Amino acid sequence: MHGTPGPVTIDLNMLMRAYAIGIFPMADSRDELDVFWVEPEWRAVLPLEGFHLSKSLKKVIRSDRFSLTCNRAFADVITLCAESAQGREQTWINRTIEASFIALHRAGLAHSIECWQDGTLVGGLYGVEIGRAFCGESMFSRATDASKVAMAWLVAAMRNGGMTLLDCQFITPHLASLGAVEIPQAEYLRQLNVAISDSPFAPPRAQRPHPVSPGFYSASVEGVAGAGVTSGLLAGFAGLAGWDAAGRVGAAASATGASSPGNSIAQFLTQTS
Repeated sequence: MHGTPGPVTIDLNMLMRAYAIGIFPMADSRDELDVFWVEPEWRAVLPLEGFHLSKSLKKVIRSDRFSLTCNRAFADVITLCAESAQGREQTWINRTIEASFIALHRAGLAHSIECWQDGTLVGGLYGVEIGRAFCGESMFSRATDASKVAMAWLVAAMRNGGMTLLDCQFITPHLASLGAVEIPQAEYLRQLNVAISDSPFAPPRAQRPHPVSPGFYSASVEGVAGAGVTSGLLAGFAGLAGWDAAGRVGAAASATGASSPGNSIAQFLTQTS
């Protein structure tokens, strides 16, 4: 008896090359098998120094109401992002995209930030890291402010890890309230070019083509972030408030008597805004 075949995945090299030239995959619905490629005329980005930390959000972060982790439950995050929600009965994350991003995660190229409350996953986001850029794909929230707190941790981790570009793809009122703005695709490609060119993950300029070109990263996935190459996002996340081997925030801080993780993040975002 033959087992049921698993979902088809997009070739990872092609997927990373697509991100390098500013395009990304979507599907018409959860049950649709095919994907299509999107290159918006206007791109939503969140300037890292322009993150809007409201007084109410700062209070929530400092309260440590939520516990934050990174890459602890990537598959769960993408599954929850793909679920129907009020006002969004259909999702663009089909099985092909879900399987492809789980494969990217296993290759060390896609990351998630999880927001927990009393041991339950209540919010989070995921995306692709390419050079000094993070291309955010989707987020979800099952508790008030959970996705906002996850975004705050993402911004703080990116700043702390030396990253420069947070791509949000399409503007929404939720993202705009956090500081996201729209820029023309040409300007996005310029910023993406810089984020890739300045990355420690890229080969020397003399040894590679212009970064925003279909030939970039054509050799292998390892050409983007090979074994042993430190992720700016993971390094930034780990360094903010202490991160133990299980991916829990605050273990090191607690052991040394430092302030709470939430208070550390709030102070970091306030000082660097």
